[in-house]
Amino acid sequence: MFIERILIPAATLTLASIFSRVVCDGGGKFFGWIKEKDEDPEQLIARASEQYVQNYAARHGILKVLGMREPVPLESVYTAVQFLDRTGISRFESIEDLEKAFRQQPDRSFQPKNSQKRDGLKVANEKQFLMVLGGPGAGKSTFLRKMGLEALKGVGGKYEHECIPVLIELKSFSTAEIEIEKAIAQEFRICGFPSPDVVTEKLLEQGKLLILLDGLDEVPGKNVDAAIQQIQNFVDQHDKNRFIASCRVAAYRHNFRRFTDVGMADFNQAQIEQFIRNWFYSEADQEANTAQKCWNLLQKKENRAAKELAQSPLLLTLLCLVYHSSQNFPQNRSVLYRKALRVLLEEWAAEKRIFQDEIYQGLSTELEEVLLSEVAYKGFEANRLFFSQREVVDQIRTFLAENLNAPKYLDGEAVLDAIAIQQGILVERAQDVFSFSHLTLQEYLTAQYIDDHHLTRKLVTDHLTHDRWQEVFLLVAGLMRGGADSLLLAMETQAKTYINTPKLRALLNWADEITDCASDQLSPAARRTAALFLALINDYALNLARILNPTLARTLELTRTLAQTRIPGFMQNADNTPARSAIPTRALAISLIQPSSTRAIGQAISHTYTQTIIDELEKLTICREINFKVLLARLEVLKEQAPDLRQPASVFQEFHNRVFQVWFHTLKLDPTWINLSNDELRRLERYLYANWLIVRCKQAAVRISPQTWGAIEERMLKI
Repeated sequence: MFIERILIPAATLTLASIFSRVVCDGGGKFFGWIKEKDEDPEQLIARASEQYVQNYAARHGILKVLGMREPVPLESVYTAVQFLDRTGISRFESIEDLEKAFRQQPDRSFQPKNSQKRDGLKVANEKQFLMVLGGPGAGKSTFLRKMGLEALKGVGGKYEHECIPVLIELKSFSTAEIEIEKAIAQEFRICGFPSPDVVTEKLLEQGKLLILLDGLDEVPGKNVDAAIQQIQNFVDQHDKNRFIASCRVAAYRHNFRRFTDVGMADFNQAQIEQFIRNWFYSEADQEANTAQKCWNLLQKKENRAAKELAQSPLLLTLLCLVYHSSQNFPQNRSVLYRKALRVLLEEWAAEKRIFQDEIYQGLSTELEEVLLSEVAYKGFEANRLFFSQREVVDQIRTFLAENLNAPKYLDGEAVLDAIAIQQGILVERAQDVFSFSHLTLQEYLTAQYIDDHHLTRKLVTDHLTHDRWQEVFLLVAGLMRGGADSLLLAMETQAKTYINTPKLRALLNWADEITDCASDQLSPAARRTAALFLALINDYALNLARILNPTLARTLELTRTLAQTRIPGFMQNADNTPARSAIPTRALAISLIQPSSTRAIGQAISHTYTQTIIDELEKLTICREINFKVLLARLEVLKEQAPDLRQPASVFQEFHNRVFQVWFHTLKLDPTWINLSNDELRRLERYLYANWLIVRCKQAAVRISPQTWGAIEERMLKI
């Protein structure tokens, strides 16, 4: 194995050297208590040291989780972690402060951006007693194992202290007796070290051990108090040694006096990318550039919620496994998020063997999902991401009391502890204040509640144009296994309520008429979208074009860039300032002129660039009756008549008006239709956004009738 080839030669020498010094007297002779008289002690220790390294590499130097078919070397995929200090682990703020802080974040992370982060290895080198805290799957156990590997390497490793690492999984102690010294001796015994009990005692006396105590939270609940006391006593008794312990945040009681508490920081963008590159390390993956393709896919806007999951090493592992199997992420995003939820509810819990706890004998996965979906929906509907412990416990109690099939012996506090401590789906963000570990999970569970309770019509009526509900809409569409037809039809009906003013109806009628009988190269909906964009140079129309026809969108993006060219004197006449919605269109018309006697603020767009746009618009045949080449020729004639820079603003305004007349005449567009009030513009933008979301939901749906979608697309952007 890769890990063994690196470690065995150097690590064996390191361990043998430490053991030899411990078991020798001052004159260099081995102590008389070495009982294996039939073999040279030096050879015996060398062989046992090699076996110890091999055992550690085989047991703790590989990663095999979430049903992976083959283990991977931990060294090959390990990504350096960062720690938060104690103030970043538990911030005692009000719910209102937490809500405000989250909404000020530039992304969807619950981790504050101003948190001080430190390199995990550097902290481990500095601190003799270190408590590593984090949620399930945050990478705590992996960090401990990595520190052990670095210590084994001796001078070739990055751990600066000469120690023999011993990893103790605390879940293995099923009784109240936590006999750490016996567990250490057993690690040496199975590798053939002479007199392991005495060797352990000597190593502890001389402070030559790095003791890695993994999973304090995995000690059975009835034994945890005794475990804490015995571990503290052991540390106090053997305080020349170095200790790194791990525990889930929600289970930690801050009662290890000597230990420095640090928390696992969420992966940042650089760490996520490095993890993906490490994961797809095989020659085949390197030839196919798999890592880069996976990373690029994760950067897409439609995968922002999936990228949020990637902040957790466990769920990032899930994303890599999903991508490995299909070279893509599921089009139906609900499939991916359901898998992520089940990982936390079942698979990870099973691997950690926490279902032995009594609470899980009555709390089935299905029952827990229904409970969590209710908590998620009620919070999301109230625009709340954070909940007090009391209200969550009250919700759990009410749910259990009102569910005939729920076990009556379950206790609200115990259920919350199980969800927070063992599964990490709910996380304590401050004292007695909880949130879901990822906003993505709350959105998924909210969508599940809506689908379960047939609330799609209420969803559409109340939240169609609310951006924060966008992900919920997409997830609901993916959850409706009987078909999302009713959802899309309800969205279409609600969208039409936004365009009930004369100007907006006239504008849509114009877009329909001007694009009628055009080429079949574009769908009618795409042609109408393009016409509205040319009339308004509107980003909402451009977004809709992007998902209806990417080729069309690229041409429209060039047009928008052209419209952003500014001409001195434009809008100088305060008495005749056009409405805000008309400004981009007029800017486009002026930019097409590029009069040689004026200079744009910034670099003017070249004639070649303009010609390219005109050629592309002609090729797409958005409107048969519009000849863009004739339009450009007419504007070129006007260009020669452009006023000199020394002319007054009124002359420029008159010239611009002539340009606008040519533009509007060619488009057969009444300029009053685009002089929209702020309210009308907001209505139009909500309408365009709703249609964009309809298309997105159609793409996310697991099932939809072709007849239903064909009718919706034919009516799109049409009165």
